[in-house]
Amino acid sequence: MEKKQKVDFLPIILGGDITTYSLARSFHEEYGVKSVAVSMLKSIMISHSSIIENIVVPDMDTEEHFVERLIGIAKKYSGRKLLLMACGDWYVRMIVENRAELEKYYVVPYIQEDLLNRLVLKDSFYSICDEVGVPYPKTFVYDCKDRPEKLELPFDYPVIAKPASSAAYHYAKFEGKKKVFRMKTEEELKIMLDKLCASGYDYKFLIQDTIPGLDFNMRILTCYCDRHGKVRFMSSGHVLLEDNAAMGVGNPVAIINDVNREIMEHAKRLLEHVGYTGFANFDIKYDCRDGSFRFFEINTRLGRSNFYVTASGFNAVKWIVDDLIYEKDFDEEPVIADNCDSLYTVVPKSVLMDYVKDDALKARVKELWSKGCAHDPLSYRGEKNLLRRLYPPYFMWKQRRKFKA
Repeated sequence: MEKKQKVDFLPIILGGDITTYSLARSFHEEYGVKSVAVSMLKSIMISHSSIIENIVVPDMDTEEHFVERLIGIAKKYSGRKLLLMACGDWYVRMIVENRAELEKYYVVPYIQEDLLNRLVLKDSFYSICDEVGVPYPKTFVYDCKDRPEKLELPFDYPVIAKPASSAAYHYAKFEGKKKVFRMKTEEELKIMLDKLCASGYDYKFLIQDTIPGLDFNMRILTCYCDRHGKVRFMSSGHVLLEDNAAMGVGNPVAIINDVNREIMEHAKRLLEHVGYTGFANFDIKYDCRDGSFRFFEINTRLGRSNFYVTASGFNAVKWIVDDLIYEKDFDEEPVIADNCDSLYTVVPKSVLMDYVKDDALKARVKELWSKGCAHDPLSYRGEKNLLRRLYPPYFMWKQRRKFKA
């Protein structure tokens, strides 16, 4: 489809963070369409944007209002196909669990509920990895319902600890809560697990062997599977640096695009084995002990750093639109995003120079920056509102302060 043609669909994006803005920008770049973002709070990230209409719905995180509010929004924008996009795991689950009702009004680009349950519960995901020979970290499963007294781990400390269910963990409230924990001793781990269980979280928590290496040992992979369950697109990236905030740990803040055939082959085998549809995003780490790439988890949506795909010249949202709006056929072999001269970053160059510890990667950052190949998803020339155009420099200033703190 040509960008100048009339657009007969409208993106409805649930969220108000950088993921939301990145998706809206991708839709606007490709189709010139203004997205509707539904957020629970007025967000400075998307406020005053000329490419987003923001609807604030404070009670969207309550199950009893979720479907009701979305139906009301659908009726307001009737007349075009409405493409429903989620920027959080909880939103994905709510969409999937209420698919029968929502599909009367929306195009839903997410997998069925039974497959969602198999994949997003990380202990179940690792069982699927075993089935198809995809490497992952050694893992001990701690069941918060049983609360075993002894922790007989098959590996040494330090360990990584994280929830098996991100959606259930969304509701857990306790002192010191983090997205991912790094524990140096058994005593530290037990204290955290006691707080966790007291918070009401009643599913499993994963305790894993720590894969050595800094942030630049991480890799990211984004794949699109069409409505028939075939992988049609793959884009890999070399992570340079990750967020260091408690609830942002593990989110890449800088990525250089690459082509990693090994992890692509692993992911393709897994996705087609389960009959996956839509976008999948993988977090992977290189293990220098045996030269393997170990898969940590799958996100059943486009991730927070999804703009690394679009910035490299392969607009991410075009795959959803071509497949689910226009029902186009694709070539048999998947398209590989092969532009490796692209740097995605949501931090200033100075932060990368200070905190990326690999000299070769720092030199690569300097090279791409000097060539004009550094891309900040929040800084978009398509923005017409002056207030919104002042936000990206302010955000970068905050990022610099956060990392120094």
